[in-house]
Amino acid sequence: MAVFDYVAIGPDGKRASGVINADSARSARKELRLRQLSPLEVSESRKKSTARSSGSAGNLSGNDLVLVTRQLSMLIKSGATVEESLGAIAGEAEKPKTRRVLMGVRSSVQEGYSFAEALGGAAKSFPPYYRSVVSAGLTSGRLGEVLDRLATHLEKSRKLRRKLLSALIYPAVLACVAMIVVVLLMVFVVPAVVEQFQTVGQDLPALTEAVIAVSNFMRGWGLLVLPLLAAAGWAGRRMFRSPAVKIAWDRFVLRLPMLGKVIRNANAAQFARTFATLSGSGATVPDALTAARGSLGNEVFKQAATKIKRDVEEGQPLNRAIRSTAVFPPMLVHMVSSGERGSDLPIMMGRAADYMEEELDSSATVALGLVEPLLIVMLAGIVALIVLAIMLPILQLNTIAIGT
Repeated sequence: MAVFDYVAIGPDGKRASGVINADSARSARKELRLRQLSPLEVSESRKKSTARSSGSAGNLSGNDLVLVTRQLSMLIKSGATVEESLGAIAGEAEKPKTRRVLMGVRSSVQEGYSFAEALGGAAKSFPPYYRSVVSAGLTSGRLGEVLDRLATHLEKSRKLRRKLLSALIYPAVLACVAMIVVVLLMVFVVPAVVEQFQTVGQDLPALTEAVIAVSNFMRGWGLLVLPLLAAAGWAGRRMFRSPAVKIAWDRFVLRLPMLGKVIRNANAAQFARTFATLSGSGATVPDALTAARGSLGNEVFKQAATKIKRDVEEGQPLNRAIRSTAVFPPMLVHMVSSGERGSDLPIMMGRAADYMEEELDSSATVALGLVEPLLIVMLAGIVALIVLAIMLPILQLNTIAIGT
């Protein structure tokens, strides 16, 4: 995209000037008319084609992004301009980084960039699908309503994420305690018991020998294992940056019995929710599909979304394009088909997202409910093996003593 300087007449009859991003001067004039500006002069500028970056100002947290979006919606629906709304929210922000991000966006708006373009200067705080929704809201002239819908979408996503994380806390703590207990047994308890057996000079059972070997390894090399694990984690992260490795792993995860269903529902619900938010805001189906793809975390679903967009652009109905991927739940295909027949696709997509989020909630609860007893059984099994390895030589000694 090129950058064009413009001089135009606003709705109030006053002269306005600034810059605008567009593919051509003709597109720039068209965009100005959509903004209710009558262009007088449009010429290519030497300025950069991106808004001023405010990335060094810090990143907005999820809670801050929801709050800012909700406040912007309220102010814009009350009649305030985007520039005034950003300034008012920045002035009342408690966190300095929130104030800096918003002031950076406001400066870009003052330079003539559209609100969506200005948000691109703080891309780490405002993800691509967020900017796509804002762009659709600007095009449709219902920015306040669109931001309100976007804030609701962000709130639902964060609520579901917090619920899943809170359910994982207890299993994570239990797993850490289990590891600590096993390490203490192997490093301190087993060696102390082994010393007693060594004075007797009897042959030890194979299980006891194996436990002693593991204990000796942990005592002698345990400290070296930690940096090796850290290096393996770093190498794993580097390896997962490869698209081939990432998609192979994501495809494997989707095939897992319980976890696969949870991840499938989570991605399908996110896809439907983002599509519903954008299409309900006036965006075209290809634009909504592009934003929905950007909101997905699983590479298999991303490739499916890319194929869906290509098929739709070639003239296929959306429901048929979704069905051909064999990735999304059949219920979503049915809801999309009903929405296309009834010309209420955004509403049906929203209902599909509601249903899948409820199903995700229940399936995640069941899956996480199974984690706790599995961890307990695993911990009990490991401790039982260690205890058995210690008790077997004692039982042998008792047998020998009774026999003599």
